[in-house]
Amino acid sequence: MNTQMWHGHAMRRVAVLAGCAALVLAVTGTGAHAGARDLGREVLAANDGWASEGAGTTGGSAADAEHVYTVTTWAEFKRALADGGDAPRIIKVKGMIDAVSEGCDAFAVDGYDFQQYLADYDPAVWGNDTPVSGAQEDLRAASADNQDKAIKVSVPANTTIVGVGKNSGILGGSLQIKGVDNVILRNLTIEAPIDCFPQWDPTDDNKTGAWNSEYDAVVVYGSTHVWVDHNTLTDGRHPDSSLPSYLGKIYQQHDGLLDIVRAANYVTVSWNSFEDHDKTMLIGNSDSAGATDSGKLKVTLHHNRYEGIVERAPRVRFGQVDSYNNHFVVTKDQKFGYVFGIGISSQLYATHNAFTLAPGVSVGQTLKKWKESPLTAENNYVNGKLTDLIAVHNAEIPEETLQSGAGWTPTLRTKVDRPLAVPGIVDHCAGAGRLR
Repeated sequence: MNTQMWHGHAMRRVAVLAGCAALVLAVTGTGAHAGARDLGREVLAANDGWASEGAGTTGGSAADAEHVYTVTTWAEFKRALADGGDAPRIIKVKGMIDAVSEGCDAFAVDGYDFQQYLADYDPAVWGNDTPVSGAQEDLRAASADNQDKAIKVSVPANTTIVGVGKNSGILGGSLQIKGVDNVILRNLTIEAPIDCFPQWDPTDDNKTGAWNSEYDAVVVYGSTHVWVDHNTLTDGRHPDSSLPSYLGKIYQQHDGLLDIVRAANYVTVSWNSFEDHDKTMLIGNSDSAGATDSGKLKVTLHHNRYEGIVERAPRVRFGQVDSYNNHFVVTKDQKFGYVFGIGISSQLYATHNAFTLAPGVSVGQTLKKWKESPLTAENNYVNGKLTDLIAVHNAEIPEETLQSGAGWTPTLRTKVDRPLAVPGIVDHCAGAGRLR
């Protein structure tokens, strides 16, 4: 079926919807009139994915007046995060706040010279057998440390961070949700940070060299009960297509958009738009982390939209991951690797999703096998047609044969929409600015 016809058909199916506000009110379990809503006081509805397990996820909804902040600058945002210990807090982000407003040069230490760095570590001079070292590498590392301290912020327990209105969020910052419980992020446009000082590794990529970057937009590290809802996460002003090449390789300045790692658990990711990014989402970041990650990394992904992503939507290790009612869009001429990465001891349950693939894109590429881990992939539609993703993958890529049967069945689900209606519903309602 023609891709555009399939998308348009789905849009017509949801033309009768009363709008995103009605949908979201149902999902969040609040009965408030949309015009009177206070997003900071809303909590995750019962049974809405893994983050609703146990006591659920309430974020800072119980904050007293002293711990409700409205911030318009990165400095104000950092102060609001640092104030008040673990007392419930609501931080309202008004407008787009920039963590790198003074530019990359503000982080560079005296003596660092990028042109000299290139000259010193050119493979014709340095070779490809030894990691870089020496004066310019030390100065690069010191400059990178300055950026790290400036753009990374720790999100405390019992916190809700919400964008005000339709055009609020964070440019170039890295939100670290590390070792805490009970956090909500909603209605934010989050532009992925760029690494101002990527490191050249001459030994990488089969000893042809590569630039390696730091900084995920959002990291959930060892934390529990986290709800990420109605955000737009994107490369924004700095798509990979705009990045230059040095030493014969793309000067990669991006890492992940949303990584959930190191025994993080009970996370719901709903109604977000992930746009124009390569390494989109890791759930579990190391094959060697079984001692901490086994039995953890329980994550629900529903009603999210992915367009222009290259890979990791998500790549899964160890976790029981429930992915339903998501819309994956692969456009003509974009770089594309895969959607679901099947990693060590993963238990992916992917059903009732919709895929809109441009002509010529392999259906088998929706799955990528990294390790032998059975998955459930049922009732998924590709360009409007019911498709057995595992069977197609195995037929197209027999050297990566996948087994069916994740070994568990999700119970924490809200309303499951028909896959044929998912493109219209999700495209209309996912992302920042769609809550009111």
